[in-house]
Amino acid sequence: VQVVESGGGLVRPGGSLRLSCVASGVTFSRYTVSWHRQAHGKEREMVAIISSASTASSDITPNYADSVKGRFTISRDNAKNTAYLQMNSLKPEDTAVYYCNVQWTRWYDYWGQGTQVTVSS
Repeated sequence: VQVVESGGGLVRPGGSLRLSCVASGVTFSRYTVSWHRQAHGKEREMVAIISSASTASSDITPNYADSVKGRFTISRDNAKNTAYLQMNSLKPEDTAVYYCNVQWTRWYDYWGQGTQVTVSS
């Protein structure tokens, strides 16, 4: 199983980035996907989560940390084994390493290596 994030980088305040998370070796559609971040010297926190049942036509919607609501959007494309985190109106306090997690029951729980996001002028 491999989980790989990409799309991080340096962006100015107010800018946007889209992170991608590709999971291989799993039946991706079964897995809940979440994005987490860890800023230097701080604990890792979850910023967004989307369940396997969340689709464009379902009533099950993603959830977000209060600090990113209205600015970040999590989505998934099961056909591509890929999840995304669209980040808009970025702030310096969004600077962190962002990690993708895919989980199906407590026994199947996988993390990526992280991608750095730096918001600075």
